[in-house]
Amino acid sequence: MKRKDFIKKTLLGGIIGVTTPTIIAAQATEKNTSTYDRLMEKVGFNHLPNKEQITMNTVLHKADTRGHANHGWLNSYHTFSFANYHNPARMHFGVLRVLNDDTVAASRGFGEHPHDNMEIISIPLEGDLQHKDSLGNIATIKEGEVQVMSAGTGVRHSEFNKNMDKAVKFLQIWVFPRARNIAPRYDQISIQDLKKENAFYQILSPNKEDQGVWINQDAWFHLGNFEQSKKDTYTLHESTNGVYVFVLEGSVKVGDQQLDKRDGFGLWNTAAFTVEALTNDSRVLLMEVPMEV
Repeated sequence: MKRKDFIKKTLLGGIIGVTTPTIIAAQATEKNTSTYDRLMEKVGFNHLPNKEQITMNTVLHKADTRGHANHGWLNSYHTFSFANYHNPARMHFGVLRVLNDDTVAASRGFGEHPHDNMEIISIPLEGDLQHKDSLGNIATIKEGEVQVMSAGTGVRHSEFNKNMDKAVKFLQIWVFPRARNIAPRYDQISIQDLKKENAFYQILSPNKEDQGVWINQDAWFHLGNFEQSKKDTYTLHESTNGVYVFVLEGSVKVGDQQLDKRDGFGLWNTAAFTVEALTNDSRVLLMEVPMEV
């Protein structure tokens, strides 16, 4: 489905299907500080000063080492420092600043809150997530779709679980932008037609005309669904970039390193690497990003 037709359909569907949810007000702390400046203050000199470092060009983050916050309505795991979870060794991977694995209870959600100068990507894993923003967008995203919001000079938005009887699960990803103070922008597409079996397929890039959504950064995201023993080799677009591998389901091997569900593995100073599935229905997200912030 073409992007314009898809957005038109989802916007109309979202407006017609709006229900009255229980919205949790966003925290008011640091409300006068920009998203970009607040997070840049916490970025250290070294990209990956992590004691779990395996070699000079990889870093391993096991799923059970992530930060965790369970607020009842929101159960969130943080790969990198976020909110009350602060680990100086886990601030970011290059320009990849936030990787949150969120579960939102039925009919609950995030109240309206501001962002600026950040590229925000949402990838639903289960359920339906309702979005509304100050740009006038009202839409629902679900599994098989991807949403991007370039906050730029500033945007306010809210998100809530549209379902009254089940939780919604999604990845919330923040990437530092290539250029600051651009015009805010929203985009949303279905990636069902892009899907391949036993191979990685692109869902995000820096190019407007390329496959998937695009963002204001030299980053490329790929998804892959693999059966046991199947493998695919990923070649980086830029030699100075790194790739953060995040396992959504199953178990895979990258080189000699086994990765299980929700494990993360960063690689840099490499031109290519191969991912091999160790189990059926393995699903992997690759995030190629610049390593210089």
